[in-house]
Order: sequence, then structure tokens, then C-alpha cells
Amino acid sequence: MTTEVEYGRYPVARLAVPEWMLKVERLGRVYGPFDDAVIASTGPEVGSSKSALNGAVVAAWDVSFEVAAGEALGLVGESGSGKTTVLRCLAGDVAPSRGEARLRTAAGDVSMFELDPSARRRLRIDTLAVVYQDPAEGLKLNISAGGNIAEPLTAAGWRNFGNIRNRASELLTRTEVPINRMDDLVRGFSGGMKQRVQIAKALANSPSVVLFDEPTTGLDASVAAGVLDLIRSLLEEHRIAAIVVSHDFAVIEMLTSRCLVMQHGRVVENALTDQLLEDPHHPYTQRLVAAARS
Repeated sequence: MTTEVEYGRYPVARLAVPEWMLKVERLGRVYGPFDDAVIASTGPEVGSSKSALNGAVVAAWDVSFEVAAGEALGLVGESGSGKTTVLRCLAGDVAPSRGEARLRTAAGDVSMFELDPSARRRLRIDTLAVVYQDPAEGLKLNISAGGNIAEPLTAAGWRNFGNIRNRASELLTRTEVPINRMDDLVRGFSGGMKQRVQIAKALANSPSVVLFDEPTTGLDASVAAGVLDLIRSLLEEHRIAAIVVSHDFAVIEMLTSRCLVMQHGRVVENALTDQLLEDPHHPYTQRLVAAARS
């Protein structure tokens, strides 16, 4: 069953998601002072995320969605559309200006934005992981591949060296990183190899939710295809709830079942990925899909 909500002049289907793992409601992030007039002076209808009233940037506003276990939700749009801002708010890298995000954990539902810094760090250790566009954000380049994976394991309470090394070996094998490179410094790895180590590190403590920020940008086409194959198989195997941020519809099509399209900080379309690619409704989505097919 679906309901429709209005974003500007275009209705957007809000699709019901069973047994959500992550639920986001009316998330917003504004850089600078804002009020209702500032919000109204930005968005797709205006053609800008920057307010002409005072220069405030409404990077994201009124973003709502749910993600279930085993489901991957895509956030797509051009640079500056707000998709990465949403992800960074959920990751804890950026503080939201408003909204709520609830995460389902073994101990019950938690309101992510109300947690103190210590609790947020704990959440990033054992429940929610991030794979960044630039592996340098998610890895320590001056330590080994195995050492990077050991970091979240020890933070979660692992103490036996043999068990930690076995877990690192298991994850590197699963992400197709040669075991004979486990003790090599990550800074000497290729871009694709660094991204695979970052994915292995993200999976160290079996998180229930993983956020992917442009996971293949900057990689050669053949390397990117391998990373996408890896991510897709891992999502299916571990029933992870995932958010995939990308400007590339090929990535969104391969990894996601549903997709939100963002423009100037707002969601302008929300649909099943295959339906959106076959019959986009919003003019902005139509332009993106046409450009992707050209």
C-alpha cells in the first residue's frame, strides 16, 4: 500500500516498508540562520538551495524514508542536491537542523539524533557503518589492512589476537583482498583495493545498517564493476539495510530496489527503482534518466 505526499507541484509516492531498520522523518540541514521564509525561498521551484534573503544554504529539507532489513535504498541527484548531506547527518558527521532518525537495534529502537557523542560512537562500532567515497575518510592509511579491521573489533571488546586476525582474514577473503597483503600498509594499495578494505572494515562487527557514499566514484570501470558486484552480494548475503548515495543511475539500478531523487535539498520523486527508470514523473528525474541513457 502506498500514500502520496506533495513535494512542490509533484506528488511523490511514499512506499510502505515492512519491518524497517532505519526510519527517517523530516530530516533537514541548513547552513546559516533560517525561518519559514528562508525555507520557502529555496528548493526546486526556486531553482536554488541558497536563500536570496540571507544567503543560508538549505542543504536538505523535509526528507523522510524507511529502509528494511535486506533492502537497499538509493539517494540520487546531481552534485549539491543534498543526498550526501542526508547520509552525513545519519553517519553523525554533520548535525541535523531538524528531524528524527530511529534505528532498530538488539536493545530496542533508538533516536539517533538524541544520543550523546559516546553513544553515537558506540552505534558506529556495532550497528551502523559507513563506506565513504574517499577511502581515506574510512581507513587509517598508515596502518595495515588487518590493523584497520582490528580497530572496530577491539573497540567492540575483542581481545584475543588470534580471533581478531582470523576475523580480519575472513573479511579480507570475502572482499577479495589477497591475504598476503593483510600486513601491508593501506596507503600502498590501489583505489579499488582500498575501497575493498574499507568495506571489509565496515562489516567487521556485522552492522545491521550500512551507508554507502558514492562507493565507486573515481574507480576505473572494470574495478567499479567488481566493487558493485561485491556490495550487491554482501547486501543479499547479510540482509543489511543499506542506503546508497550516487549521482550514477547505473549504480542505483544495480544495487537498489527503491530510489529517492533529490534536487536543491528536496526529494522530488520516490519510487521503485525499475519503475523510476522506466517512467520517471518529475521533469528533473526525466532529465537525469535521459542523460544516463544517452
